[in-house]
Amino acid sequence: QVQLVESGGGLVQAGASLRLACGAFGLPFSRYDMGWFRQAPGKEREFVAAISWSGPIIDYADSVKGRFTISRDNAKNTVYLQMNSLKPEDTAVYYCGARTGSLVSRNQHVYDYWGQGTQVTVSS
Repeated sequence: QVQLVESGGGLVQAGASLRLACGAFGLPFSRYDMGWFRQAPGKEREFVAAISWSGPIIDYADSVKGRFTISRDNAKNTVYLQMNSLKPEDTAVYYCGARTGSLVSRNQHVYDYWGQGTQVTVSS
């Protein structure tokens, strides 16, 4: 059974940093592209960042470029999202997704598996 488990969320002040982690179980992690998405109350789920299975292809939403960094450790079956200079508008539930493929994607509908999400709240 495939499971993605996010962790690392919390309540922080604007300007602070958080590192999210997503552990993958039950799938050949090193062959999956991984993505981070977020959903704020009353809004649609939106793309944040993605990294290809081999690591050299990375994509970021414009809203987080320069502040967030996605990385992966295939030996630990884990993908990370380092979030710096957090803003109140970053407040959302953050989800990680996994998909087979060779190119990263911003389209949530092509992801095969999802985690349960972790809440990030940034106060002003």
